[in-house]
Amino acid sequence: MKVGLVIERFEPGGGGVEAIAWTVAHALEAAGDEVHVVARQASDSSRLAVHRVRVSAAWQPLRVLRFSRAAAAHMRLLGCDVVHSFSRTRHQDVFRAGGGSHADYLLRSYGPWARRWRRISPRHAVLLGIERRVFADPRQVIQCNSAMVERELAARYRIPPERRVVIPNGVDLERFQPGRDAAGARMRADLGVGHRGVWLLAGSGLRRKGLDTALRALAQGGPPDAELWVAGRDDPRPWQRLAEDLGVGGRVRFLGPRGDMQIVYAAADALILPTRYDAFANVCLEAAACGVPVLTTSRNGAAEALGDGARVIENPSDADGFAAALDQLSDPATRDAMGRAARRRAEAFSWDAHVAALRALYARVAA
Repeated sequence: MKVGLVIERFEPGGGGVEAIAWTVAHALEAAGDEVHVVARQASDSSRLAVHRVRVSAAWQPLRVLRFSRAAAAHMRLLGCDVVHSFSRTRHQDVFRAGGGSHADYLLRSYGPWARRWRRISPRHAVLLGIERRVFADPRQVIQCNSAMVERELAARYRIPPERRVVIPNGVDLERFQPGRDAAGARMRADLGVGHRGVWLLAGSGLRRKGLDTALRALAQGGPPDAELWVAGRDDPRPWQRLAEDLGVGGRVRFLGPRGDMQIVYAAADALILPTRYDAFANVCLEAAACGVPVLTTSRNGAAEALGDGARVIENPSDADGFAAALDQLSDPATRDAMGRAARRRAEAFSWDAHVAALRALYARVAA
């Protein structure tokens, strides 16, 4: 098939959606499809047909609208059998709701402030406007990356079942796999951790990811000498102050962004992610593939996929619940059993399975 993919930034080392789009595009090409990518910004390292559109990046709301229009115009010229968008764009055959419902994201992330943000923020107004129009368009199929997202969209926007399809994210089962104990031990030795416990929180947007809850749980539960490692791009200073106030400042280590997450997972005893809203947190699937137990919330679409490889706390602000879970995960036998279960669950989410499901969807849409 001739497949068109729309993504603002087409780069292998970008954030979650950029990495997913890069992987999918090259896997489709390897499967024999003719792939065309329309992007605002793109790496020169791809062998695919990449079409760059000129859009000013000066102001995000205007940039989003202009990219949406430019991508639609370019795709009309290309005449693809199916167009799949990974970005917030208005016109396509398949729309990947990778961030879930933006309305639910605001509600879960900001609570009582969500309504005010919707009124005063041009960015949120634009994203909500595109969302409403896409979900109301009967010609478009909505790809949900978790059952949680499908339920939210069905409830909020009344999208009929024939327009909804759940295709969860994939994971590189070769890069992320158990058995890197030596590399993990070296990292722990380099950081002077020794045999002390290590909990890991990974991701950017640390307020939404629930770092405040993780810090409070660290102060209340688990071994008294265990460390919390935080891997991500955010400014650590506000969180360092909170850690000091809670009396755990010396037990929190900010690693910054990492390109060797497979080693970081190997060094950790468990992943803790008290997220307020994640359509599908990729770090949970990566950790699970490495055989690392996952502790997260019911507001993470990945939680259902991991089954007995994860402990799920209902309320992202429930520091007592997370502390009790850290107490349970302090037992090596419990961690080992959960880690094996996590790997078994992750093996169902290979990129081959993901791309096969997409190609079946494309054939249905094109027909």
